[in-house]
Amino acid sequence: MNNPWEDINMEDYEKHMSLESVFQLQAMNQMMEEQFYTHPVKSIMILGVAGGNGLEHIDNHIIDKVYGIDINENYLKVCKERYPELEGILQTLCVDLTRDIKLPYADLLVANLLIEYIGYECFQKVVKQVKPKYVSCIIQVNTNDSFVSDSPYLHVFDRLSEIHHLVEEKDLIEAIGEIGYQKDLHQARELPNGKKLVRIDFIR
Repeated sequence: MNNPWEDINMEDYEKHMSLESVFQLQAMNQMMEEQFYTHPVKSIMILGVAGGNGLEHIDNHIIDKVYGIDINENYLKVCKERYPELEGILQTLCVDLTRDIKLPYADLLVANLLIEYIGYECFQKVVKQVKPKYVSCIIQVNTNDSFVSDSPYLHVFDRLSEIHHLVEEKDLIEAIGEIGYQKDLHQARELPNGKKLVRIDFIR
C-alpha cells in the first residue's frame, strides 16, 4: 500500500494548515526563516518540503544549495514552479525516507513535522547518511489526543494514523544524542488551538 502522503492533495493540505484556527503554515514559515540563518551554513536539506513553504527566505547570496525532499512528486512539482528564482540552487528529490536511500551531504538538515511520520530510528538513519553539522527539527506538542487539528479538511488526513509516531521532546533529544549530536537550541511557539510547535536544534 502506498504512503498516505502520496494521496493528500496539496491545496487541501495547505488550506488546512493555514486556517486561522490552525495557523501552522504561517507559524512554520516564520520559524523556518530563523532555522535557515541561526547557524552559518551554505547548504540546506529540507525533509518533507511539500510545496516549499519558507523557501522565499532563501538568500542566494548566502545559501549555495537547497535540497527539497518529499515523497509526493506533485508537491515537488508545485515547489519548483513556485520558486523559479531558486533555479540552480533548489534541487528536489522524490524519496521515501523509510526505505534504503542515498542522500547528499548538507550543512543543515531541517525536519519540520516530519519525524512524526517516519519515527526516531528512521530519522537517525537519515541524519547519519546526510552527516550535517546542524539539525533543526520542529515537532508538534498536542494538548489533546488528536494530532491533526479539527478543520473542514480533517477527513483528508484520515490515513495518516497508519504511519503516525508519537514524538516527545526528551525522546527526540535522546535519539539524536545517540548518534553524536547535542541539543543547541530550544524554542516553543503557541498555536491558536492550544497546540504548540517546538523547535529543537542540534549540533555535531
